[in-house]
This record gives sequence, structure tokens and C-alpha cells, in this order.
Amino acid sequence: MVGTFAGIAVGWLVIMLSQLLSAALYPPPPGTDLTDPAVLADFINAAPVAAMACVIAGYALAALLGGWLAARLARPRLRTAATVVGGMVLLGVVLNYTMIPHPTWMLASGVLLPLPMAWLGARLAGRRARAPNT
Repeated sequence: MVGTFAGIAVGWLVIMLSQLLSAALYPPPPGTDLTDPAVLADFINAAPVAAMACVIAGYALAALLGGWLAARLARPRLRTAATVVGGMVLLGVVLNYTMIPHPTWMLASGVLLPLPMAWLGARLAGRRARAPNT
């Protein structure tokens, strides 16, 4: 349980950092009211691919690092803990995209990447745990 919560917290932090990096790459024009859903949707649809790819990379990295941490802390149920983290990232992606329209390629990437990346994180955590001490 602790591993899963820690993995979710790390995943959330990575997502927030990727959002900040995306905003630094493509800042909104001065005076833009991003609290207005229509303005925010227009801003997202006009954003360059690099800024949006940063967000997608953040989702993937959040699932990978969060899944890795959850798996490292949740012995012997490493895959379960990592999958829960990946599922939470996936849930966040879906909720975000239902509230704010995004380009289709972002939705597809955001839905397809979190679970495999969390699984990869669990695999990496499992490998390291089995490595002999030298």
C-alpha cells in the first residue's frame, strides 16, 4: 500500500513538472484566461507539437518512475503495485481529456502509454532486486 501511494505521488510530481516544462516551451499570451474552458481548449489545440509531446512524455515517465518506485517498495506484489500506478496515470489522462479537448494523437498516446510503462517500471525494479550483490 505504501509503495503504491509513493508511486502515485511520484507520478503526480512528474506530470506536474512536465506540464510546467510544456508551459515554459509555449507560454500563454499575456492576459489569456486559462480558467475559461473554451480559451484553454483553443490554446491547447494551437500549441506546438513539442509542447504537447512534453506532456505525453510526462505521462509516460510518470507511469515508469511511479511504477518502478511502487514495485521496489511493494515486495512481493511488484506488478500489482506498478499496475495500480499506471492505472491511476491512465485515469488522470482520461479525466483530463474529458474535461478539456485535446488533439486525437495526444489522447491515443496518453491512453496507450501508461500501463506498458508502469509494467516496464515493475520489470526494471524486479531485475534490480534480483541482481546479485558484488
